[in-house]
Amino acid sequence: MGGKFLSIGECMVELSQAGDGLLRRGFAGDTFNTAWYARACLPADWSVDYFTVLGDDPMSDEMLAMMEKAGIGISHIRRIPGKTPGLYLITLKDGERTFSYWRDTAAAKKLAADADHLRTAIEAADLIYFSGITLGILASEAVDTLLSELRRAKASGKIVAFDPNIRPRLWPVGEEGKEAMLKTIEAGARAATLVLPSFDDEKAHFGDVDIAATIARYHVLGVPTVVVKDGPGGVTLSFDRKVEHVAAVEAKAAVDTTSAGDSFNGGFLSRLLTGETPAKAATHGAAVAATVIGHHGALIDPGLLPR
Repeated sequence: MGGKFLSIGECMVELSQAGDGLLRRGFAGDTFNTAWYARACLPADWSVDYFTVLGDDPMSDEMLAMMEKAGIGISHIRRIPGKTPGLYLITLKDGERTFSYWRDTAAAKKLAADADHLRTAIEAADLIYFSGITLGILASEAVDTLLSELRRAKASGKIVAFDPNIRPRLWPVGEEGKEAMLKTIEAGARAATLVLPSFDDEKAHFGDVDIAATIARYHVLGVPTVVVKDGPGGVTLSFDRKVEHVAAVEAKAAVDTTSAGDSFNGGFLSRLLTGETPAKAATHGAAVAATVIGHHGALIDPGLLPR
């Protein structure tokens, strides 16, 4: 029997280099990327919906058309007249990617402005997925609204999955900004039943000395299930305090690591929802991520993914 997967966050316009001074346009964003791979990996009796806010401009129209074509539900997406999506530009230099963002006035910053609409979408879902970037783009009152609804979902027995995806550039500079960022990430974790952190982020920003410290810290925050991603070091799972390690799947050629974690999350959650053991679900997620980083771009053709 299927169910409903709801991903909450921001999908942006992506501009990347196409040579000869030209740019290629696409659409991507961390929680949308995970929705894309969840849709690709879940059976047809599961619906995957995206929750965000867009404008009434042609770019928003094209983004919605792309989502529908991919089989991702858009019925929960509100539109605000006069607003537009956020945009980012990828620049390549000596093989290294850098990102420039234009999102200060993006429509997605209003995704929690209608609390009743938000509650309706969450109540209809079996799994709700969000990230630290979702929290980072919102004003503090909107964060409170979103987390309040997610705590309700957790208390009602729904799966609430959270990737901390820590991005300091979304927060004010200085110690106060860092403190606010870490407190908000912790608040996000408290609202979740399953957290999917990346160890590099946790080490850099929370000072965790090892993966065991990351797992212990999230359990103390009240998270029952922790899945720590460590790139080529594999994945460490803590389900019901039982710790298990799953090796990474080696990519044939790593050409673009964009969306590696997002695609793992989509592959992992899809298998977990359809009854696989956590270890088998993580192995599938690792295989999806290894395939994705072997191709350019955040979103690859679902036909290329392992089954």
